[in-house]
Amino acid sequence: MQAIATHPADTAAPADSRAGKYLAFHLGSEEFGIQVLKVREIIGVQDITAVPRTPSYLKGVINLRGKVIPVVDLRMKFDLEEMEYTQRTCIIVVQILGESGSMMMGIVVDGVSEVLSFTMADIEDTPDFGQGVSTPYILGMAKGKGKVKILLDIDQVLTTQELKGLSTLLQ
Repeated sequence: MQAIATHPADTAAPADSRAGKYLAFHLGSEEFGIQVLKVREIIGVQDITAVPRTPSYLKGVINLRGKVIPVVDLRMKFDLEEMEYTQRTCIIVVQILGESGSMMMGIVVDGVSEVLSFTMADIEDTPDFGQGVSTPYILGMAKGKGKVKILLDIDQVLTTQELKGLSTLLQ
């Protein structure tokens, strides 16, 4: 019979996966980052076809080279003040993983700034915001260039139920 030892490194594995390259973008004065490996492309805002009876943050769908993908306005999803789209506003096309598998989704952001590399030393765990505040969509807080960037787990930004609704919409 073999004993299985738990090493401190085993418990740090999820944190280690946070280090790497992130696409930095902003919503208002707040800066965010998503893992570059999740990003498929960045496009300018184009005509978005509204879909009736969907949540307000779901702006609609776009035709991206023959594929219809949903577009979510992150400002509205995060309950930030709605703003007019500008020349810097863009859609980041990401590959997300939900219960029903992988799907493409566009997220509208105020602007993209750069690609940054973060080491484990740069990333801190998400602070505890108190009872009743759940932030599973935040991977951590990265310190870089004198500011804190909120690192998003783009797979968790939409809830499982919201993702099911989107995949049903696209069938």
